[in-house]
Amino acid sequence: MIASFHSTKEFAIMSKTVLITGASSGIGRASVGLFAAKGWNVIATMRQPDAALAADNVLVTRLDVQDTGSIHAAVDAGIARFGGIDALVNNAGYGQYGLFEALSREDIQTQFDVNVFGVMDVTRAVLPHFRARKSGVIVNVSSGPGIFTLPMISLYCASKFALEGFSEALSYELGSQGIGVKLVIPHGGVTSTNFNARSLESHVQEEKPGSYDGFVERTAAAFGALAAASTIRADDVAAVIHEAATDGTDRLRYLIGDDSRGFVKARRTLPDQDYIDFMRAKFPSV
Repeated sequence: MIASFHSTKEFAIMSKTVLITGASSGIGRASVGLFAAKGWNVIATMRQPDAALAADNVLVTRLDVQDTGSIHAAVDAGIARFGGIDALVNNAGYGQYGLFEALSREDIQTQFDVNVFGVMDVTRAVLPHFRARKSGVIVNVSSGPGIFTLPMISLYCASKFALEGFSEALSYELGSQGIGVKLVIPHGGVTSTNFNARSLESHVQEEKPGSYDGFVERTAAAFGALAAASTIRADDVAAVIHEAATDGTDRLRYLIGDDSRGFVKARRTLPDQDYIDFMRAKFPSV
């Protein structure tokens, strides 16, 4: 019997490879750990690379979704290191919080640059590689506020609604190329992120017309209750991302979370005005 020996690089090339954006913390960092543990090569990208994540099968490299040069450099570095890319996880994103009237046009532009145009630019950079291979899967991390809306985060909702529409339409186009598109939708609050905490902080910091004070106070209390009810861990979301990337189906949406507050059910089952009335009761104007 002849023994067979393979270098670490040869094993790396034999494994599948995923590129993950926003990998420095939260869902992105949890996804890096899970994919690596499952035997994948991981291109872990972030604005400020954290060398602590690096391993034989984990390449840590800079990628800022607002810097197209860094996007192409990260894709090229990943292909050079591991020989190809099989999956893309568009996880990088953030929430712009506050009353719409109190936010600047620059705030709006930045929200869409990160959550929408950044996803598009990273996807565009990877697509020629996927098309050449006639395979690949794109997992876009969305949010409950891409299905239902909440006050005080109108820009975040708008960006996630845009991501949902873009991903759904793109799935029809890329299906013709053997490329899958998936949406993972955490809802109900993720305990290991600071979504609601940052929301409440921005309520305090923003300069807003005084006539909103009563509404902002009531909404802040409602958001505090939502934060207290958060039950999903970043690891839970990472597991669903891995499922979406590997299940081999043409399923588009994967929801993960506790809908005890009923927002998703209301959006999907109630007549439109009944849904609006339901949500207005949760966040009363007066």
